[in-house]
Amino acid sequence: METRVALIGVIVENNDSIDKLNSILHEYGDYIIGRMGVPYRKKGINIISIAIDAPQDMINALSGKIGRLDGINSKIAYSNYIGLDK
Repeated sequence: METRVALIGVIVENNDSIDKLNSILHEYGDYIIGRMGVPYRKKGINIISIAIDAPQDMINALSGKIGRLDGINSKIAYSNYIGLDK
């Protein structure tokens, strides 16, 4: 199966949705390479970057689930790298 390497950028404006976000990320944990969160206290938001290596439809599904959470936005940046899952 072909996989893509991507970065999902997440902006959290509603802290009440963080538990749901973490639950969704746990579901995709086998594909997540790493993640970094930065609280921007001055603006009251959190900025999260998620590096992932997964089939493209799975990356799209994850970003879509995240983006449907209340007060959370997500966008994907894809690498040109396409590999095979072993």
